[in-house]
Amino acid sequence: MSKHLIVGAGPVGTAAARLLADRGEEVTVVTRSGRTAAPLPGVRHLRLDATDAEALGAAAAGAAVLYNCANPAYHRWATDWPPLAAALLGAAESSGAVLATVGNLYGYGAVDGPMTEDTPLAPNTVKGAVRAKMWQDAEALHRAGRIRATEVRGSDYVGPGAESVLGERVVPRVLAGRGVQVLGDPDTTHSWTYTLDAARLLVAVGSDERAWGRPWHVPGNPPRTQREAVADLARAAGLPPVPVSRIPGPVLALLGLVNPTVRAVRETAYQLERPFVMDSAAAERTFGLTPTPWQEVLTAVVEAHRGPQPA
Repeated sequence: MSKHLIVGAGPVGTAAARLLADRGEEVTVVTRSGRTAAPLPGVRHLRLDATDAEALGAAAAGAAVLYNCANPAYHRWATDWPPLAAALLGAAESSGAVLATVGNLYGYGAVDGPMTEDTPLAPNTVKGAVRAKMWQDAEALHRAGRIRATEVRGSDYVGPGAESVLGERVVPRVLAGRGVQVLGDPDTTHSWTYTLDAARLLVAVGSDERAWGRPWHVPGNPPRTQREAVADLARAAGLPPVPVSRIPGPVLALLGLVNPTVRAVRETAYQLERPFVMDSAAAERTFGLTPTPWQEVLTAVVEAHRGPQPA
């Protein structure tokens, strides 16, 4: 048994906690409230402000791996991520724990062709620059021998509880047989990442020295357009397809005037206007992981939204 400290209790952090606890590890999940959406058997919950580097370092003392699964408010990345990322680096250095971070593809910017781990970081947004710097800072300390760091990168998440363009705005409408309006072009190819697959890779890279010092892309299924993905959701629910259209630009602009999250989403809209495809062959080959079949992913999403069914 080894000690593992997870910062954040979103879908990926929670799934990672379950995976580690199931294999008998000592797991602590850190959140500001000290609570999670549902109790996790065999997991300790700790109330802590993770931007407090000293307190986080004390909590990480003796840990084999420190997992960064935090998720600041989308529109506050530029202000909330830097102190949190700095505290995580400090805790990794003081404790000696491997730092395994859940990242994303924003740092690559707008690219042509599939993204691999060798694609240069060339962010074209504020949020992309934040994420790119987080990895560059961690990589620099790793190369200096001060910490051991790795990062897993996924595309838009799909899964129970995931904040996603295929999440709360879409699934309830599909289940109700109502039309769906999506962000961006409904017919451009897009990679999707299952939250459980991200957790599986995160747990793997944290304890495998082959993974340290570089990023890894989460194993994923072949890309699907938003129109195809919505039709797939309806099929998984045993329902007929629903109409799919894009949110008109003027409507999105008006919403952005009153909703900071919508304003933040508009900054990364390029990801849904052109092919946004991730290559995950390196992680699949190195760690022997395969993506959860797409149909199983969507079935899990549908069942989570429908809730327990009568016997």
